[in-house]
Amino acid sequence: MLQALTRNQLFWLCQTGGWAVYALLTELMIKIPSQEPWQISLPHLLLDTCFGFILTLLLRAWYRHVSAKELPLKVIWHLAVIFLSCLVWTQWKWLTLQWLYGQLWQWMTWFDFGTWNSASLTILLTWTALYYASKATFETMEQRQKAADAIHLAKEAQLKMLRYQLNPHFMFNSINAICTLILKQDNQHAVSMLEKLCDLLRYSLYTDPLAKVTVAEEILILQTYFDVEQCRFRSKLNVSIVADEEVKNFLMPSLLLQPLAENALKHGMRMSQQSYAITVNFSHHDGQLQISMLDNGSGFEQQALADSTGIGLHNCEERLALIYPEQSALSFGNRADEGAWIKICIPKELAQSTAQGAAT
Repeated sequence: MLQALTRNQLFWLCQTGGWAVYALLTELMIKIPSQEPWQISLPHLLLDTCFGFILTLLLRAWYRHVSAKELPLKVIWHLAVIFLSCLVWTQWKWLTLQWLYGQLWQWMTWFDFGTWNSASLTILLTWTALYYASKATFETMEQRQKAADAIHLAKEAQLKMLRYQLNPHFMFNSINAICTLILKQDNQHAVSMLEKLCDLLRYSLYTDPLAKVTVAEEILILQTYFDVEQCRFRSKLNVSIVADEEVKNFLMPSLLLQPLAENALKHGMRMSQQSYAITVNFSHHDGQLQISMLDNGSGFEQQALADSTGIGLHNCEERLALIYPEQSALSFGNRADEGAWIKICIPKELAQSTAQGAAT
């Protein structure tokens, strides 16, 4: 609730609440034990509290006015104004009490002067300390919030940049393949490939880069990508996507696997291969969603295994690090016989509708 209030609203809440507490404690600790008549004590308490309330508002305005001055000068001004305010407040309390008793003027004894001024000074010093403590706290909170907002915006911008990194080679190859099909008058395949390419681009452009999608949705768009490539490679490309039924409602970053699949086709497929197989598997293990991608191509070069400089792998690693800080893992390597493998582990996260259904 307090976080929803502005800094100014919090000040007025503390100011009002603090002086209400002051009035209550003064009544319980001073007025009642002194057995002062309520016709005197209550009006005097009200006049005392209201004057203190207004006086501290004036102090606040003065503190703001001298805030830009150098520290030694600022301390001197603060002490001078606090002592002057203490004397004025004490005189106000004394004069209003005499007025309520029907006396026009009566000098204070030195004992009363010292006691009343000590009490006033203590209250004003306490209020000043609390004012600057709360001010420092609010400023620290605001700075932390601004820093958090800046980091969040930077992460959003970085995620969007990573998410929109569609490889132009894929676009050029797809368009060239469509043109080739048109020249060969294979209009049926050309139209099918163009439709699937449009579906893929529409999904990429209109899906929120920061949103997570279900595994089922990711499989659908991944299959659309492979269908586009299937129009190019025909029977040479064999794709298998397998998912356990329980993981289809798990959430994952959208288009996370598309750069990896593109890498596999661009760098893993040998031109001499008669059949190139890619298998993608989604499973659930130890509270994590595990995704594996296998192929029977040329595998990773030793340099790639050493430093992971591939754009697709680097893109995927950065997105996982931003979305799941220290909660995700990406590993890869070459298979014992032929080809490469990639494995991704991310925290299990159910889609909202599924989670609500499980709760009910």
